[in-house]
Amino acid sequence: MKTFTTKQVAAELSGAFADLGTFLPIVIAVLTLHLMDPSGLFIGFGLFALAVAAIYRRPIPVQPMKAVAAVVIADNLTAGTIAVTGLLLGATVLLLTLTGLVSRIGKMIPQSVLTGIQLGVGLILAWAGAKLILQEPMIGLMSLVLLLLLLPTRFKPVAAILVILGSAIWSGIDRPGQMPEIAIGFYLPQWVSIDWSDAWTSAETILLPQLALTLTNAMIVTAAIARRLFEDQARPITPQQLGMSTGVLNLLLAPLGAFPICHGAGGLVVQHRFGARTGLAPAIFGITCLSIGLLLGPNALQLLLLIPLAAVGALLVFAGLDLAMSKELTQVSRENLPVIVITGLVCLLLNVALGLLVGIAIEYLRRRNGEKALL
Repeated sequence: MKTFTTKQVAAELSGAFADLGTFLPIVIAVLTLHLMDPSGLFIGFGLFALAVAAIYRRPIPVQPMKAVAAVVIADNLTAGTIAVTGLLLGATVLLLTLTGLVSRIGKMIPQSVLTGIQLGVGLILAWAGAKLILQEPMIGLMSLVLLLLLLPTRFKPVAAILVILGSAIWSGIDRPGQMPEIAIGFYLPQWVSIDWSDAWTSAETILLPQLALTLTNAMIVTAAIARRLFEDQARPITPQQLGMSTGVLNLLLAPLGAFPICHGAGGLVVQHRFGARTGLAPAIFGITCLSIGLLLGPNALQLLLLIPLAAVGALLVFAGLDLAMSKELTQVSRENLPVIVITGLVCLLLNVALGLLVGIAIEYLRRRNGEKALL
């Protein structure tokens, strides 16, 4: 059994909560609109994260599916429709993984395109962070300054958690009359009644856009970045493994009221940037989510509202720029640079799935023209 030093535990703790930039806004919006049972939502994230910690023993992130969240929030979909969506996505991802399609796609992607996607994902993270900072510029800028001061020091392993805690305390002091009363109890998730008539709504509006993001960002790109960050691992994390965990766990957790969950390249970068190196980080996150769901239940939203999103934005800016300026980008050859830049810009301005397709097409044309020039 692996033992951890105090410094390592602090780093894993910091990394475990560094990836809240996607998690918090979506969860807060879903709970504010009363679309789901808070216990089921948090227990779902908790069990998913604990399973990931046991399976991968690396800080593979656990995130709400973004395309699902966009439609759910915009259309005020019911808990039943959300559960059906989780089942459909879980079954489809599992089928694509078992047929080997995901692995074949992953092996076909050139390195220049992967570097371009890293650039794009990094810019997406940094831009998302900047937008969150603008919501509360004072807290956001103070968080940026605090990070700049902490990262070169021996407090670097706990930089993320110190920024989150410090900003929450500052926010509470600044608004003393708005501090909520949080009652602790014991809450279990409510079994969601599945109405398969909702399946058409899910398939028509959510399934394809989310599948595109899941196959690329949550599986193929996440596996590629994991190989770069954990070069010493004996058994590399593959898109097929990520597809299996995404598919199986969504099928198991959707009826318990869990939100559709996947992995994510951006989350992996943020957690690694702020200290996470092992499965202890997702385990800490999972235990925290499980505790919130079981002990706070409907009061969970009040706890989340204590964390200023501007502080989370500061973390995203640092991690995003760190990914965008990767070693592969700074050492790239001149002929590969257009492919990388165009791929990154399409990811930033449109989406990661389209960036992948555009990058592959440009790389194919570049190689074809190069072969003709040799003839």
